[in-house]
Amino acid sequence: MRAVVYKGPFEVAVEQVADPRIQHPNDAIVRVTSTAICGSDLHMYEGRTAAEPGIVFGHENLGVVEETGDGVTTLSRGERVVMPFNVACGFCKNCTAGFTGFCLTVNPGFAGGAYGYVAMGPYVGGQAEYVRVPYADFNCLKLPEGKDKETDFVLLADIFPTGYHGNELADVRPGDSVAVYGGGPVGLMAAYSAMLRGASRVFVVDRVTERLQKAEEIGAVPINFTEGNPAQQIKEQMGGQGTDKGIDAVGYQAQATGKKGKDREEPATVLNSLIETVRPTGALGIPGLYVPRDPGGPDEQAKQGMLMVSIGRLFEKGLRLGTGQCNVKRYNRQLRDLIIEDRARPSFVVSHELPLDQAPTAYEKFDKRVEGYTKVVLHPQA
Repeated sequence: MRAVVYKGPFEVAVEQVADPRIQHPNDAIVRVTSTAICGSDLHMYEGRTAAEPGIVFGHENLGVVEETGDGVTTLSRGERVVMPFNVACGFCKNCTAGFTGFCLTVNPGFAGGAYGYVAMGPYVGGQAEYVRVPYADFNCLKLPEGKDKETDFVLLADIFPTGYHGNELADVRPGDSVAVYGGGPVGLMAAYSAMLRGASRVFVVDRVTERLQKAEEIGAVPINFTEGNPAQQIKEQMGGQGTDKGIDAVGYQAQATGKKGKDREEPATVLNSLIETVRPTGALGIPGLYVPRDPGGPDEQAKQGMLMVSIGRLFEKGLRLGTGQCNVKRYNRQLRDLIIEDRARPSFVVSHELPLDQAPTAYEKFDKRVEGYTKVVLHPQA
């Protein structure tokens, strides 16, 4: 089958790889009809992880069941399904508690597994014509028949639940004001989810014009951090007060603009900005990715995953914070039903739908944030 294969920093190729096969009675083989490129894929694409050449990318996958193992009881050939990026068993201590992003079974020695991602287990990615789904009864979420709302449903694999998860981590409640740092797909989903949860005012901080425009289109207040200190900009619009809650949808490759207008990487800049943005006794949600090791970190501490965070101010203000990757299964069924009933249309973030063969160009343009590339969905069967 054809698949997107990592070749080295800033290089992927569509190549022929082995077809997946049933390896366990609980497996299913899904013919992939839609698979999205995630901002997390860019960390590997840029060589900012320990990913080795040869890995097949793709953890945001939707498709049609092609084959099932003898132990699969709830799925049938031809059914349309979307899979959480988390590979989870459904029965370990963490899974039964709802923490499927931290499954203790699927990736021995590490809490959590995922498709096509470094250190997340032996699960081949789904930016391919087919993907093997382990524990398929648990990991496949059924969708309505046909092709309707395909680009909405594929976002249930990761970014819609992850944006919602950021709100859960920050305990966003009706009437809260919320500052979301990062206007990429996850940041926009976090802002959108805050509104679904009844937030009174939502700010989105970024510098990319298309992202800020998208934020404004959904009713958020865009804040361009190149035009001045974002925390101060937000406080000025809040009558001098900070927001009730804050969400970091950026992670460890955060950028800052220097005094001479030149960009520089400051891994802790978003965390420290949020500490200043959120009012005393507020809360922070941090779904943005941070890693224990970063080969491309700007200094020796950052390379070891140690950042200069203003813990003193965090403590002084009595701020609460929640961190960690999304437990997709906790949210995807409810979010699916919002889509079905036209209460949510997350596909507004999708800028491009392309055949699989155009993946190398899509990665390059998405990584450079050019030509309006905000979220790309690939169609392997096109």
